[in-house]
Amino acid sequence: MASRPAPAHAFPAGQAPATRLRAPGAVRPGELPSVHDALLCVALPALAVCPEHGQLTGHGLEGVYVSGRRLLARCVLRVAGREPLALQGRQDAADRAVFLSVVRTAGDTGPDPGLTVERSRSADGTERITLRSFAVRPFRLPVEISLGTDLADLGAVAAGRASPELVASVHGTGMRWTAHDGRCASVTTDPPPTDALAAAGLLRWDVELAPGSARTIELRVRGDRPHGLSGPPGAGTGRPGGVGLAEARAEGDDPRVGELLRVAVDDLRALLQRDQEHPADVHLAAGVPWRCGPVTAEALWAARMALPLGTRLAVTTLRAMARTQLDGPGPASGRIPGPLRDAGPFLPPRCTGVEATLAFPTVLAEARRWGMPEQDLTELLPVAERCLHWLRAAADPHGFVPDPGPAGPWRAETQAHAHRAAVLGADLLDACGRPGGDAWREWARALRERFRAEFWIDDRSGGRPALATAPGGRPWTQLGGWAAHLLDTGLLGAGRYAPGLLDKSETEQLARLLGTPALDSGWGLRSLGAKEPGHNPFGHRAGAVRVHETVVAVAGLGAAGYEREAASLLKGTLDAAEAFGYRLPEMYAGSVRTAGAVPAPHPAACRPAAVAAAGAVHLLTTLVGVRPDAPGGTVALHPVRSAPLGAVRLSEIRVAGEPFSARVSRLGLGMVEEAADGLQLGV
Repeated sequence: MASRPAPAHAFPAGQAPATRLRAPGAVRPGELPSVHDALLCVALPALAVCPEHGQLTGHGLEGVYVSGRRLLARCVLRVAGREPLALQGRQDAADRAVFLSVVRTAGDTGPDPGLTVERSRSADGTERITLRSFAVRPFRLPVEISLGTDLADLGAVAAGRASPELVASVHGTGMRWTAHDGRCASVTTDPPPTDALAAAGLLRWDVELAPGSARTIELRVRGDRPHGLSGPPGAGTGRPGGVGLAEARAEGDDPRVGELLRVAVDDLRALLQRDQEHPADVHLAAGVPWRCGPVTAEALWAARMALPLGTRLAVTTLRAMARTQLDGPGPASGRIPGPLRDAGPFLPPRCTGVEATLAFPTVLAEARRWGMPEQDLTELLPVAERCLHWLRAAADPHGFVPDPGPAGPWRAETQAHAHRAAVLGADLLDACGRPGGDAWREWARALRERFRAEFWIDDRSGGRPALATAPGGRPWTQLGGWAAHLLDTGLLGAGRYAPGLLDKSETEQLARLLGTPALDSGWGLRSLGAKEPGHNPFGHRAGAVRVHETVVAVAGLGAAGYEREAASLLKGTLDAAEAFGYRLPEMYAGSVRTAGAVPAPHPAACRPAAVAAAGAVHLLTTLVGVRPDAPGGTVALHPVRSAPLGAVRLSEIRVAGEPFSARVSRLGLGMVEEAADGLQLGV
């Protein structure tokens, strides 16, 4: 797996000659500290990285961050001179974790502890510590909280550069730290401490507890920046609002669908972020903790899969992406730049260099089908047209799109994105009375013919699509989850899916291949088949299960009628979600599933991740088969007829801006229960 750059923020941490925080050992180039076993409380721009025992020790990434700055690194609780015995740590919500521990008191004569300690910590560092007595007699004991911070940048912490703790000062009812650049952090408490020792960052209370009584201490963390000093790029100062993601709910014979959707919507809200220059336009961070920067192609794909929760997120994400579009003369005009990241063990790092440009017309066209307001469509249509103009100019004489430069290679996944953009772009141009629709449909038809001739490899087993072709036409034949994008053709009017790059027999063969044990790991779709050279179950595009690709495969297989293969991937993903507490990471190991096993986490995966959370929404929408055409005044239901999870009900999603609810019976029959006035049931 190619390395992900550590997050870079604008200002270095202040330092002072004090005690050093415990930090990880030397970090090798490209390595990131593992957070797979941490509890991440997220409400961007705030983030708390907590170990399962709840004590913040300053080790690794532990701490409370706001806009990429660690405001609190150490928060260690001691009761009666000892750390409580940790019993449980759990995620209570996307932005909150709860930790339970116990303390044995002097009056405890048997094995049963008489004092419980519950800590509830939020993403912004607000913490409530509740001590509850079950002892038979009253007692008095000291409670101490040791605090410290380095005000370090997340990127510096991730790189393993140990920072000295800043010198604390007693401030109000707590402590305060100031870095050399003038930035400050403070912790206030309620009730105020009995004693405060700045040199050790120590706050102390004398707590009296009667039998059956409780006492709560609340901590609040605050960061201040000097006047005129801005935050990191893409960082806001408060929680985004105004997107209005629907309070969608799911229920059914398999009770896990409800929890999957609840956690997914909660995580999507937690990942919303905005910047100071355009506070009205929010988008999803790609993932926590590593990818909370400017808007990316992942934010577009996630907004597309989250369309059942409303079109507003798609509008604001498209608007944010539009501001990055290149203009002026030259071949790059109209392109939306993207990072060059890992494309697997065989290709140069050209994973998303042009992906956002090709995604833009698709997301806009499908948002219109879900009910995007006309004024937003009018505003964003010129950007989509410029994307299409770039596509025509970027295609080589054979009609293929190199990714991202003219020297190639030519990736099959990129051709799928280009074909979808052309077909849905043509539909969009026709609907808006703009010229060019017929020309784009002809362009797409020609691309289909050339793709089948040059990218489909015939063999004795029935053939397979090529991963990519090199200059001179040599194909890379490695098969993996990338092929799912060939089945993602895009939604047209009246509940119809657009034609794809593959013909019927090729689609059938690809469906068969995706259902084989080499690709279906039992937990989802491997990014590279287990029998392919270079396979690595932890490789980002070399064998790990990438949730986005699996979700795309389930939807594409289901739409094409290959329900057995779709159902297997769907069930495997739901089983994996249960193992991860329904907060799916962006990827996890593509190891062989065995009886009694659970999927292994990937140590560098973001969790929560935008495409994984939105993918859960897309999975359930696919299961129920909701295909809207708000401009045409219809909505069609095409559920998975085999009903692999039994009866399912999906309620309070949005179609045409109004609540929509539908259910599927155990026999696979769909029924609309609630819809906007005037919306007719399509075929």
